[in-house]
Amino acid sequence: MARISDETRRNNEAAIRHVMDRLLAGDVPSGGKCDIKTLATQAGVARTGFYPKKNRDGSPRPGTYQHLAEEFERRLTELRETGVIPDPRAAQIERLKEQVSGLKERLAARDEQIGGLTDFRQRALSQIAAQRMEIERLRDVLAAPSNVRALPNSSGASAPYGSCS
Repeated sequence: MARISDETRRNNEAAIRHVMDRLLAGDVPSGGKCDIKTLATQAGVARTGFYPKKNRDGSPRPGTYQHLAEEFERRLTELRETGVIPDPRAAQIERLKEQVSGLKERLAARDEQIGGLTDFRQRALSQIAAQRMEIERLRDVLAAPSNVRALPNSSGASAPYGSCS
């Protein structure tokens, strides 16, 4: 692998810093993200230069542009901590996650409400059925010979608390 000249390295670093500023300002190209891969692609440098390397003896050495990758990640973290999401796609994902969370809460509340109304409906139907059975039993008792007598119908007079008929 060939080494790059100091001038090429300075030019590449300037290009990386320029692209870094654009990405962190929210100018993310379509199909890209606010990440190292897009940074390298837009700056026209190899992405491998942003990561640490190993010497032949196995000892670590920093990548050519690793200090810029660390700066980029640090600045990106600072922006996120202040609530700014420079990547419009990531911001949309966060917004949609919040919206989904709100919709899940509303759905759970509606399910609970529907469950309560279903229980109420079942109790009401059971009470109506019991009342109907009681009315039919009383009619059968009234029709059969026994000591039970029907109350006289009121002719036009209203009951003080309303009519039951």
